[in-house]
Amino acid sequence: MGIFSRMGDIINSNLNAMIDKAENPEKIARLIIQEMEDTLVEVRTDAARNIAERKELSRKAEAYKSRAGEWAEKAELALTKDREDLARGALAAKQQAEQMSEVVLREIDVLDEAVAKADGDLSKLQTKLDEAKAKHKALMMRTNVAKGQIRMRSQLHTNKVDDALSRYERMERKVDELEAHVEAFDLGSGESLEGQFAALEADEAIETELAALKASLKPAKKAANK
Repeated sequence: MGIFSRMGDIINSNLNAMIDKAENPEKIARLIIQEMEDTLVEVRTDAARNIAERKELSRKAEAYKSRAGEWAEKAELALTKDREDLARGALAAKQQAEQMSEVVLREIDVLDEAVAKADGDLSKLQTKLDEAKAKHKALMMRTNVAKGQIRMRSQLHTNKVDDALSRYERMERKVDELEAHVEAFDLGSGESLEGQFAALEADEAIETELAALKASLKPAKKAANK
């Protein structure tokens, strides 16, 4: 069973339990992410164990290969000493060492295949995990926006807003009354308060312009008197 099918069984069983309890989607999304992260840790642990075991088997294969070479040398030595019986025994031991080396090499091939598959599965699972986290983040953002909109609409549908607006309107009426009192002072005076201030400002402007005109004419008068 692959890691995706195994993880799918775990997630589906947990999801069914959560759905039975009417859990919210955000919790379900977090459960899926947690299961994927746990599976990543599990697969990496298995891969590390297989890599360590492969190193140990490689040392064994080298040892068997070295032992086969030693028995081959002993078989040659036995023949040089006219000990054919010992040569046969040495060759039998050599073949046994070679057979053990082949068994270990086949085990290494199995581990290499498992490590390669784990590497591919990890890459796919990491991509799925990143995608799930991105979707979860987007889901949370949409949830927060929706909650904010619900709060805003609930406020609009309560009496609090109406009460605040009515108080604001009462304040506006108070200001209108104060302004009316100011305007009342102008009644019967023949000229409004604003008009009187405007007249003062106009008089001041005229006096300023008159003074400037007089100042500009002084040099002309002095020249005429000369």
